[in-house]
Amino acid sequence: MPVTKPFIVYGASGSGSVPIEASLELLGLPYRVEEHSPWESEEQADKLRVVNPMVQVPALALPSGKLMTESAAILIWLADSHPEGRLAPGLSDPRRAEFLRWMTFVSSAIYALYWIADNPARVLERPDDHEEIRERLFERIARCWAFMGDQLRPSRYLLGEELSVLDLYVATASRWSPGRRRFYEVAPSLADAMRRVDADPRLANLWSQRYPFTQGWER
Repeated sequence: MPVTKPFIVYGASGSGSVPIEASLELLGLPYRVEEHSPWESEEQADKLRVVNPMVQVPALALPSGKLMTESAAILIWLADSHPEGRLAPGLSDPRRAEFLRWMTFVSSAIYALYWIADNPARVLERPDDHEEIRERLFERIARCWAFMGDQLRPSRYLLGEELSVLDLYVATASRWSPGRRRFYEVAPSLADAMRRVDADPRLANLWSQRYPFTQGWER
């Protein structure tokens, strides 16, 4: 049954909403973005709290009116709900277990650490400790990327010949600190797949608007 009402993405440029927006683009589904940056001000946080009491982006309002949160869950659901888009291995595909493993890994072992890194005061009172904890967290993230690089055997993309939501997830998250250059250093086997996602002409307009490749972006 065709989608008539648009999806609503609650997100921000450069945030975890970007791979969701990219998935919707590739699937050809109607959507609009409501910009929310709760880290910028209490006013922004209060506006988002009405939508998501966790005060986090991304969140996705479905055409049915139901709300989804948790980036990995949203990406998996979108891919599974629209199998014609071929953005995830199907349930009977032998790559399915690996797909679920790494989607969960990126979410829990990497993405979750930014809740602390973005604002160490959430767990540490002494401001003098904040920079050190950030450095330790970014080193942990680099180690996680290295582990993923050691375990995966990409082809054109991370899981084979076809782009999946895992590629979109990693292409976005690997641009966050400690940055894509560090990502290339610790996980060189994943580099070509990510460059291929960056250069995908179907996503050129979205990247330019939502996460532009500005000069020095690789850091």
